[in-house]
Formats: sequence, structure tokens, C-alpha cells
Amino acid sequence: MQINTVSAQEWEAARQQLLVKEKALTRARDALAAERRRMPWLPVEKEYRFEGPNGQASLLDLFEGRHQLILYRAFFEPGVFGWPDHACRGCSMVADQVAHPAHLNARDTTLVFASRAPQADIARLKKRMGWELIPWYTITDSFDADFDVGEWHGTNVFFRDGNKIYRTYFINNRGDEQMGGTWNYLDITPLGRQEVWEDSPEGYPQTPTYKWWNWHDSYVEGAAPDKRWVEVSDAGEAAFRKQSASGKS
Repeated sequence: MQINTVSAQEWEAARQQLLVKEKALTRARDALAAERRRMPWLPVEKEYRFEGPNGQASLLDLFEGRHQLILYRAFFEPGVFGWPDHACRGCSMVADQVAHPAHLNARDTTLVFASRAPQADIARLKKRMGWELIPWYTITDSFDADFDVGEWHGTNVFFRDGNKIYRTYFINNRGDEQMGGTWNYLDITPLGRQEVWEDSPEGYPQTPTYKWWNWHDSYVEGAAPDKRWVEVSDAGEAAFRKQSASGKS
């Protein structure tokens, strides 16, 4: 391995040069997410049934009363390498990276996994792998074939308007590499992160940046942002803006 060593000044210069490209990539990613929020929606006309830990469930039930649903099709079932002790290695890596779902829930979004394994096997696997926080359902009909995940993993996004369901986005292959973090999940939903800086269609829900953030065990639906956290985040944002204006980051 060849190592290129430089002085502290040269290292900082190289970092700043690369940072220009990284910021351009961030802005491009934000613009792409804004375009994604303007994608047309596809009505889901067919009813689908799943098996959950509490019995049968419809696609509507998987939303858990929220407006947005992110559904990852995992491969854990007979015929998959690793069965019955493990799920697919790639799908398992995706599950290992899932952030605490309370943050998604706070943005009116539910994340679930689905495969064709029976619930007893799913419960055993979740306990072994530490995936207890991921709601995991059993596919019982043509859902996987109808939504492009019959033979390969993928992430579908749905929106619920009353009892009407719409498919709003789909990503698979290397696109799934980005999944797991709260921000990347929210960026593929029709409502996005729901913060005021985002370029979203008129009428979409948006709240002040940072203010809705909380400890994952402290979210209370409908509660006003904590006053102390507002002060802290305001101070942090002001410092960030000042640093950016000075050209130091």
C-alpha cells in the first residue's frame, strides 16, 4: 500500500479541495430528493394479505396508522442460502444497519420488512440477530411478484390517504446500499424529512429544522419541541452558518 504523507497545511488544503465536490454532491442529492417528492403516484388497487406476529394483516395495517410506509423485501425463507439459521447475507446486512425506528415514526413513517418465512422462524431469527425493533411480516400472496421483489431484494414506498394506498417509489440493487439511516429512508418518501429547508411541493408538512429531533425513547405525539433543545439547536445552527460564511468548512 502506497502512503502519501504531507504537512498539516497540505492536508487541510486537500481536504478543502475535496469538500467542494462533497458539498456539490450533497446539493445534488437534495435536488434529487426534491424531484423524487414530485413523482407521480400509482394507486394500489389490489388487496394484499400478510401474516404478522398478531395474525393476519392487510397492507393498510402495515402502516400502523401513519401516512407513509417503507417496505423492504428481505430473503429469509426455504431455498435461500443460510436457511433456516440465517437470512440472506445481504439482507441481513441491511437489517443490521437499520436505525431506531422511533425517529421515522416521529415523521409519520413506518418501516417494515417482509419475507416468506413463517412467523415462528422470523421471531427466532429476530431474537438471534437483535432485530426485535424491526416489524417483520410474512408474504402470503403475490405482493412480491407484483412489486418487483419476487426474485431480488428491494424497497417499496407507499402513501396512505385514508384507506387509499399509493405506490410512490421503488429502489433496489445498489440503491439499497444507502438504506438503514433515518435520513436516507426519509429522503425516499413522498413527504421527505419534512423540514423547512427542503424544496417540497406547496402544502407538504414542514417543521423547523432540527427542532423535532429527540431521544428515541422520548417522542410524544403532538408535543411542542423542547425549549432547551430549541436553544441548543439554534446556537449550533448559528455557529455552523458563521463557519460556512467564513469559508472554513
